[in-house]
Amino acid sequence: MTFDQLEHVLRAAGAITGEPEMVVVGSQAVLAACPEASGILGASMEADLYPPAAPEKADLIDGTIGEGSPFHETFGYYAHGVGPETARLPRGWRARCRVIETPSTGGVRALCPAPADLAASKLVAGREKDLSFVGAMIAAGLVRPEAVVEVSGELDPSDAEAVQMRLGRIEGGGG
Repeated sequence: MTFDQLEHVLRAAGAITGEPEMVVVGSQAVLAACPEASGILGASMEADLYPPAAPEKADLIDGTIGEGSPFHETFGYYAHGVGPETARLPRGWRARCRVIETPSTGGVRALCPAPADLAASKLVAGREKDLSFVGAMIAAGLVRPEAVVEVSGELDPSDAEAVQMRLGRIEGGGG
């Protein structure tokens, strides 16, 4: 997904829900820090998001501009309406978030976890694609492993332990 495509998804999600703010929790949140992201960092064609003031409207997003919708069929990308519980983020992520708000978002403001918070969340999830994504973030210079370890202190202890173990696997070349 490109930055322009994310702007389009945000504009559409705002129009559908009537909500002026969205939280982007998936990999496409990286576009707030690196609008020109490519390769594995820009590979996903879905934006995971929800309106924080009305998370129940995520179902409306999913049903209207989600996977398999006419929106998806027309444009080749889509929104995945999720809930606040979808991504386990460090407690202080909102204070560090990156904001996307451009003329092309149609008045919608997107809150995106900063790279270290996004990486920590991906490492909590721990799927192979998440580990590869974090490895690509590190290789691209978007995040330092030390920053990920630092924000992991704001997670539950078991999640923080998983982040550090998986980060060690990435740094050690274990994927």
